[in-house]
Amino acid sequence: MTKEDIIKQMDAFRPPFLDLFECVITDVDAEKGICEMDFNISKQYCHSGNIIQGGFVTTMLDAVSSHAAFATNGDIIGVSTLELKVTYLAPSFNGKYHAIGKVEKLTRNFGFLSAALFNDKGERTAYLSATAKISYRK
Repeated sequence: MTKEDIIKQMDAFRPPFLDLFECVITDVDAEKGICEMDFNISKQYCHSGNIIQGGFVTTMLDAVSSHAAFATNGDIIGVSTLELKVTYLAPSFNGKYHAIGKVEKLTRNFGFLSAALFNDKGERTAYLSATAKISYRK
């Protein structure tokens, strides 16, 4: 499948919550297990004025890392996060973000994933490492 086909397939099964964050899948590399997404986070997802709630930062990172797994194999139908760790390097203020998710290792049953979130100045504000259960089409 081409990069465009992979993105189209992922968009066809897109979880609706991604629309709340104005998410766009901007790039995938199936061979390298990478997915990239852009987000535009409004103030309604912030606390203390304009700081994005940490759970929403985690959601962006979890989404891009799981989509990286989906990009590697069209027969993957489920990426269920078993464990994740998010490290916040700086506050993430409302606005535009770029996220890069990567499959570090994929086995028949498990995926070891990572992701990073960058603000519109290119500064990394948070990153994730996760373990996920992988489910395939029968």
